[in-house]
Amino acid sequence: MATYLKFEQKIKTLQEDIISAQVRHDESELEKLKKTLDKEVGKIYKNLSDFQKLQLARHIDRPYALDYINLIMRDKYEIHGDRHFRDDAAILCYMGYIGDEKVMVIGEQKGRGTKNKIRRNFGMPHPEGYRKALRAAKMAEKFGIPVLMLVDTPGAYPGLGAEERNQSEAIARNLLELADLDTPTISIVIGEGGSGGALAIGVADKFAMMRYSVFSVISPEGCSAILWSDPAKAEVATNAMKITSGDLKELGLIDDIIDEPLIGAHRDKDGAATAIADYFLKELALLKAMSSEERMSARYNKLVAPGAFSE
Repeated sequence: MATYLKFEQKIKTLQEDIISAQVRHDESELEKLKKTLDKEVGKIYKNLSDFQKLQLARHIDRPYALDYINLIMRDKYEIHGDRHFRDDAAILCYMGYIGDEKVMVIGEQKGRGTKNKIRRNFGMPHPEGYRKALRAAKMAEKFGIPVLMLVDTPGAYPGLGAEERNQSEAIARNLLELADLDTPTISIVIGEGGSGGALAIGVADKFAMMRYSVFSVISPEGCSAILWSDPAKAEVATNAMKITSGDLKELGLIDDIIDEPLIGAHRDKDGAATAIADYFLKELALLKAMSSEERMSARYNKLVAPGAFSE
């Protein structure tokens, strides 16, 4: 059963009416309902608030990294473990092909259903997860294979065990190593990009966000709890924090916005997967046309640009 948010209720009603018309084979009514649905989708989704975009980024039906991996990759196999402690299921590493390009895909996986969410730790990686991601990235570098990273996490796991195994060092090490990785890298926020947990696989030649994704230093709930001692003010915090793809593009903190289907990736998974694959292949072709020195210089300039000021 599809899950509909409060502002999607009219769409739900229209889609149910369309199914009913299809069952009755009422072609004239079906055509009219489809036109009405298109108008309603445009009316709703072209006027979303920042908080509604946050809800879409966290939507239970929104595709996760593994969904995209299964949709866009072929001849793939998974790489497990960090060779130090254990295999963290919150981080996925797959070698395979996207189109004709051999690629290493690294993604954060939230999981669906109680058992899977617990197994994936709700998409919050431990330090061994980030070390696994770095191991996979270094393997790709060794063989000249480009890397695609799919960001989707509320943040790195803040538990005692993770801190004992040096969570902050694992994230910092990834920032350092990925900044110097001598192979083309592309990172895409597909849902929720939370704090250092997202940054740990967010350093790349190209950093993009899906249309209805968010990227922030802290969750709106955490921000409102700190500023106003009231997590219920999350909507106010969301509007103030500028965490949507449009805001971050305007601020120059991301390179591109990927136009997932207007109705959202949660309603059109295939369309969203195609958008990601097309973006990756297009940008990879541009990166491959550059020399290693040109690409590394452009990456360095991009990474040091945020925070620059002029008097």
